[in-house]
Amino acid sequence: MNLQQANYKKLQNWETILNSKHDKFRNDSLNLNLTRGKPSKEQLDLSDAMFNFPKDMMAFDEESDLRNYGGLDGIKAARILGGEILGIPESEVISADHSSLSLMYLYILHALYHGAQGPETAWINKDDVKFIAVVPGYDRHFSICEALGIQMINVNIKDDGPDMNTVEDLVSKDSSIKGIWCVPKYSNPTGIIYSNEVVERIAALGKIAGPNFRVMWDNAYSVHDIYEPPRELANVMDFCRKYGTEDNLILTTSTSKITFAGGGISFLGASKKNLQYFKNRLSIMSIGPNKLNQQRHILFLKNLKGIKNHMQNHAKILRPKFNLVDSSLEKELSGKNMGKWSKPKGGYFVSFDSIHGLASEIISLAEEAGLKLTPPGSTFPHGKDPYNNNIRLAPTFPTLEELELAMKIFTNCVQLASIRKLK
Repeated sequence: MNLQQANYKKLQNWETILNSKHDKFRNDSLNLNLTRGKPSKEQLDLSDAMFNFPKDMMAFDEESDLRNYGGLDGIKAARILGGEILGIPESEVISADHSSLSLMYLYILHALYHGAQGPETAWINKDDVKFIAVVPGYDRHFSICEALGIQMINVNIKDDGPDMNTVEDLVSKDSSIKGIWCVPKYSNPTGIIYSNEVVERIAALGKIAGPNFRVMWDNAYSVHDIYEPPRELANVMDFCRKYGTEDNLILTTSTSKITFAGGGISFLGASKKNLQYFKNRLSIMSIGPNKLNQQRHILFLKNLKGIKNHMQNHAKILRPKFNLVDSSLEKELSGKNMGKWSKPKGGYFVSFDSIHGLASEIISLAEEAGLKLTPPGSTFPHGKDPYNNNIRLAPTFPTLEELELAMKIFTNCVQLASIRKLK
């Protein structure tokens, strides 16, 4: 039934049925959770072989005793692996501990207060420091700016990436804009992949931006393909070299959703000049990362081909879950004008857009029924979704049985909130 075509009597009957289902869910005292993009136990189990390497393989490499201090930028084999993932030479990579988020925060802190290439380049030297926030986007990116007092300017994401006409216009006219957050492959939460044209235009931003502008290229889902054939992303550093903007690019990624979410390794890639200044900053706070864990990962994953083979096993676990989410939404909501949703080919999320103004109501109804969703506005800076309609669904962690029940609750809440609004 289409909402626009339903008369009042039909709406009343429909609402009665949906309310009855909602009351049953509430009475069942359920505890379901689709908030964060966590790997499931089955995915984590895929990497358990990393615990089985003997000491002589784990503790030593061709250069050093990995149990000791040193190696600020990580072991060479890990940097080579990071370079393969990021599409840059090993000499332009730092390999660190498990959290790429920590690297991003530290880099922004470094650029803001100390200067990406010396004190005279510090962003704080300007009265205003701004960042472009591609929305809907990743809440933890926005939290970094919020914590450091960096203003954010929302720019909508399109089917092929950020609205580049708007980005270029903003950057060319306002030198206080010092960066842009990008999740270029299977973007969080929409799942889109930046087109070659968009990647090239982002790489060229350094030519029209103010001084010390940085593209924060968080390629968190670079190998997280769920469906065949794998989708390819253009190499942004290659475009930067074309335009002479290498210093404007900071790349990050990690193995957190490849091996162990709480025990992976992370990578930061940048021009040699950028890396040198950043390593000088890191040397004050660290004597080096966990090299034993880096060696463990190299022995297990070996190289980019090994990672891709490993990720095919992840895809076998995730594919039925993403299929279930899409089929549930299609079955219950298709043709009813109650919302639209993304159909990602990889990554960790599905983005749902309700009728304007209903996201908070849907999320509240879901919580009543025992389903916890990401808080309304989470995919926008300061938690302020201007249309109150975006909801991020994270289907990776629950079992298929739990996910099926969660989607029954979710689609029931969407319909119930939509009908109440129309009445």
